[in-house]
Amino acid sequence: MKGFATTQILGLFLSLFCGILVSRWVTDWFTDKNRHLKYFSKISNTIEKKSNFKFIEFRKTAYIISIIVLGLGIATIFHGFDYGVEFQGGRSYKIEFAKQVNVEQVRSDLRTAFDDESPLIKTVGDASTLDITTSYLIDNPNTQLADSLVATKLYQGLKNHLPANTSWEEFSTSYNKGSKKILPTISDDLKKGALKATVIALVAIFLYIFIRFRNWRYSLGTIFALVHDATVMLIVFSFAKNIVPFPLEIDQHFIAAILTVLGFSMNDTVVIFDRIREDVALYPDMDQKKLVNKAINETLSRTIMTSLTVFLTILILFIFGGEVTQGFAFAMLIGVVTGIYSTVFVAAPVLVDLKGGIRKQKEKVDIHAAQKPATAKN
Repeated sequence: MKGFATTQILGLFLSLFCGILVSRWVTDWFTDKNRHLKYFSKISNTIEKKSNFKFIEFRKTAYIISIIVLGLGIATIFHGFDYGVEFQGGRSYKIEFAKQVNVEQVRSDLRTAFDDESPLIKTVGDASTLDITTSYLIDNPNTQLADSLVATKLYQGLKNHLPANTSWEEFSTSYNKGSKKILPTISDDLKKGALKATVIALVAIFLYIFIRFRNWRYSLGTIFALVHDATVMLIVFSFAKNIVPFPLEIDQHFIAAILTVLGFSMNDTVVIFDRIREDVALYPDMDQKKLVNKAINETLSRTIMTSLTVFLTILILFIFGGEVTQGFAFAMLIGVVTGIYSTVFVAAPVLVDLKGGIRKQKEKVDIHAAQKPATAKN
């Protein structure tokens, strides 16, 4: 989790650096050579010119969908989830092979041996040493019998990757270099930590939006949208766990996906909220519904392009990333799609339906202030 978070933080800082300095340098270089830069493609121009959708008029339908989502979210408590080893507990084995092995093939063979229970496999140094963790029979009250059965299943699953005629005794002494058990108390701490991280993230986002827009209604709309996104992901992981051909487990990858989706969805929401605030300064007397529709349509091209880029990147990871990352990538794919929906049909309508949701006062927006007379005239 920390490694993933560190990578994300570095990526954000590098993106900010490139967006502010490198893009400015490239623009100046083209300008100095008297070359014209085109900032819009034919697709973006078409979307911008022809997008005049009345999103807010569908908010009641969206509210009904959100109520259904909330009901399904409550149903997941009774339907249950498939928990990963980190949250359920399990047994971990360090196996040293005579040569490097195909990790994905090992994972597939062990999954068959463990009755479709997906093990967690990590390489130690290289692919000749594996750290294999499984939650198979972790709930069995007979600990000694379960330990013996799991070790036997492990041996059966790894036989194809061991030298021919390797006996159980030889496997236990020469290849199995040690084992340990992940206690339920440790997994309970991880659950509490994951829940704590999600709650803190939501509170931090609420405060950030409140400080930025100086209106608690913007914060409330954002939180509604983010809770909606997280609930949809939980619903899919609960009800589709026995349908899709890959594991959908609640593990640390899933928590990382949820927190990433929250950040992505909030970013899209802030872009639309910023445009709403700017349009309020330009058109203080415009009807709220019309103004919000205008802001969403004006940013629709950006929303589609950004989301499509992220979606295609995650789709490639989902297809070629292997079984380990499939659950994470699948959660991200769902989050990108629901993030667009929640921003447009959940967060923005809240501003319209809450009294005083959109501040009817002029803001000091330097760029637009100079354009106000011409815009109003047009």
